[in-house]
Amino acid sequence: MWLRVFAPTTDEIAPAAIAGAMIDAGYSIVPHFKGDDLGWTSADLAFETGTPIGIVRYLTKEDKLREDLNAYAGELETMTYSPHAAGLMERVIQTQQLLTIRRPIDHPNEALVDAATEFLARWCAVRVGGFYQIDRRGWFEADGTLLVEEF
Repeated sequence: MWLRVFAPTTDEIAPAAIAGAMIDAGYSIVPHFKGDDLGWTSADLAFETGTPIGIVRYLTKEDKLREDLNAYAGELETMTYSPHAAGLMERVIQTQQLLTIRRPIDHPNEALVDAATEFLARWCAVRVGGFYQIDRRGWFEADGTLLVEEF
């Protein structure tokens, strides 16, 4: 399962802040970040056992994300059952940075990784002034308010 954080800016969240927030929230992780001249590009947040949580940071212009963002906007355009879909569609189009969070599917503690990945998505969305989406659940405001449910 994937979670995505949509950000209106390219402001980077410091790796130490991400790791610190996870540890402060009670998640025992060992972080491994990789980067380039534009900042960190990916990370693995490893628990004591099981597959780590994976994060990838994309910048819209540098990583040529326009087609992907248009696809997400197009998906929202079909969700006419929600009064929030049109507004989210506009916000997706304006995205300057996308963080993808990969939830491990083979971790022995599914409740732990569910809670950790959702915490991470919310925390990152708050930090970048954005919103997030969770596959098969929906689109959420940074504070966790469900805006558009996925069916």
